[in-house]
Amino acid sequence: MRANRAPWHTPTMGKPAVDIEHLTHEEKLDLLDRLWDSLGRDPDAFSLSDEQKRDLDQGLDELEKDGPTGVSWDEAVGQIRSRSR
Repeated sequence: MRANRAPWHTPTMGKPAVDIEHLTHEEKLDLLDRLWDSLGRDPDAFSLSDEQKRDLDQGLDELEKDGPTGVSWDEAVGQIRSRSR
């Protein structure tokens, strides 16, 4: 493998369809956004480990028991604005 190629680039892949080195920052962000959206289309593509499932279940159990904690967005903004006066 040549040194100037990315580690994921293999000879069978051919030439990359997009040369990200020549994209503007805006184009790179757009590409990243499109990639992120494409990953989210299949919720089964990324499974949670048993530990992650337990952590999420524990958090939901605590939320059901204790109710929501913290302050609302409006309250937070109000507090910040009152401090800056």
